[in-house]
Amino acid sequence: MIPEAREVHLSRKDRKVLEACCRSPVTLQRDLKRARIVLLAADGRSTRSIAKEVGVQPRIVSLWRHRYADHGLEGLQDKPRPGKQPIYTKTTDKRILKLLDKPPPQGFARWTGPLLAEALGDVDVQYVWRFLRSHKIDLVARKSWCESNDPNFTAKAADVVGLYVAPPAKAIVLCVDEKPSIQALERAQGYLKLPNGRALTGQSHDYKRHGTTTLFAALEVATGKIIATHSKRRRRVEFLDFMNSVTAAFPNRKLHVILDNLNTHKKNEDWLKAHPNVQFHFTPTSASWLNQVEVWFSILQGQSLSGTSFTSLKQLQEHIDAYVNAYNDRAEPFVWTKKKVRQRRFKDAVSLSSDSGY
Repeated sequence: MIPEAREVHLSRKDRKVLEACCRSPVTLQRDLKRARIVLLAADGRSTRSIAKEVGVQPRIVSLWRHRYADHGLEGLQDKPRPGKQPIYTKTTDKRILKLLDKPPPQGFARWTGPLLAEALGDVDVQYVWRFLRSHKIDLVARKSWCESNDPNFTAKAADVVGLYVAPPAKAIVLCVDEKPSIQALERAQGYLKLPNGRALTGQSHDYKRHGTTTLFAALEVATGKIIATHSKRRRRVEFLDFMNSVTAAFPNRKLHVILDNLNTHKKNEDWLKAHPNVQFHFTPTSASWLNQVEVWFSILQGQSLSGTSFTSLKQLQEHIDAYVNAYNDRAEPFVWTKKKVRQRRFKDAVSLSSDSGY
C-alpha cells in the first residue's frame, strides 16, 4: 500500500541546489533520482507518474516526498546505520600481546601467526597477521645485540671517539685488528639461466678447502688507506710482527693505535717500551664496533670475498692483496659523526603488552 502523497513546496534556494545536482556529471545515481523525485513532486506530478518517469517503485517516490517534506534537503541523505558489531576488540589485541610475552609452545623456537591463533582458540589467523602488521611486529626477523658491562665504558669510548673527531696534531691514528680464518674455498660458479629467461650468478654448494689465512690490517684514519699482511696464525708474535711493519711504514711519527680487547693485543709492555712513539688505545669490552677497521672488514667481505672461488691459499692471498691495492687507490676516510656514545643496558626483555599503549 502506497502512503498518501505529501505536497512538496520547494524554496528557490533548494530548487537551485537540486537542479544543480541533476546537471552535475559526478552526482551519484541514487542522489540524482532523489533530486528528480522532489523536483517533479514540486511541479505537482502524481506519485505513479513520477515513479514511471524516474524508473522506481511508487513506494520509493512516496518515501522521498515524505522525507523532504519533513526534513528538507537533509532528509534526502541516508540515515546513519549502526553496522555490524566487530568480532575482535581491544581485548583481543591485549590477549595477543600478552601471549607474545610468554614463551612459545614447547619444542618451537618462536611464535608464528598460526601458533598464536591456535593458542588463542577463538581468533582467526588472518586477524592475527593484520594485527601484527599494524603494530609492526615481525615474528621472523631476528636482531642481536651486545651489551658492554665495562665499568670504564665512558672513558674508553670518549678516548677512541676523541681520536676520530680531534686527532692529535702531527700524529697518525690507526685502527688495527685481524680477520682470522679466511677460507680458500674452491667451488663451481658462473651464470645460471632460469626457465623464465632470467640470468643470475650462482655457485655450487659443494666446495674444496685449500686452507685458511689470517689477515692483519691497519686503517689510517686520516686517509682511509689500508696496510695489510697475511699470517697463518693470530698469536701475539704474529701481532707484534705486524706492528713492527706498521711502525716501519711511519718512521719517526707518533702513532695512536686503536685496538679491541683481544688477549694478544694486551700485556705488550715490553714492546711498547721499545717503541715509545706508539700508544695503544683499547675500545670498551664488547664494543669493538668502535674500531673503524671493522667497517673495512665488512667492505672487504662484501666486495672481494663473497661468492669467490680459489684453487689455492696463495691465490686467495694474492686476490686480497690486489683488492687492498685497488682500494687504496681510491681510499677515502670514514667520517665519524656520532660524537656522543652512551652505554645502554638491557636489564630485562621488553614487554610488548606494557609498551604498546594498551
